[in-house]
Amino acid sequence: MDDTYKINAARTEMREAYLSGDAARLLAVFHPDGFTDMSEGSPSRYGSDARLSLAEEATKLFASYSVKFVPIIIEVSVMDAVAFDRGWHEFILAPKAGGETIRKRYRYFNTWKKLSNGDWKITLHVNNTDVPEQVGEVQSTWFLSEKEQVAAQ
Repeated sequence: MDDTYKINAARTEMREAYLSGDAARLLAVFHPDGFTDMSEGSPSRYGSDARLSLAEEATKLFASYSVKFVPIIIEVSVMDAVAFDRGWHEFILAPKAGGETIRKRYRYFNTWKKLSNGDWKITLHVNNTDVPEQVGEVQSTWFLSEKEQVAAQ
């Protein structure tokens, strides 16, 4: 199996972790020794502290919301045992207690490291809120997966 495919498969595992509300499954995509988390709105976290923080945040998120996560990968660049990928993450959060659905979209950049068993794990995660792009009268389209579902009905 080629390395780009393995990274895409890991991103799919991340999507399924969010969909199933499984914090341990989500953590499994990140390096077991820890990683660097430079997420917007939070202090930078390093190593095992980043893993602990992600576990706590995911547990709280999954307790309050059903989460649909859509990764949109622009590019994966593999160089031996290190890889980079970038793109967007769309989150559709449906409150479990009822109420308005929340939609969030982030730009992201990840660094991956290949483990001795061939698995790829995230070692650096950077994200920030995306802002819609407008050129003339045309605005960028977000949440295409949601629009495709409505069109299919």
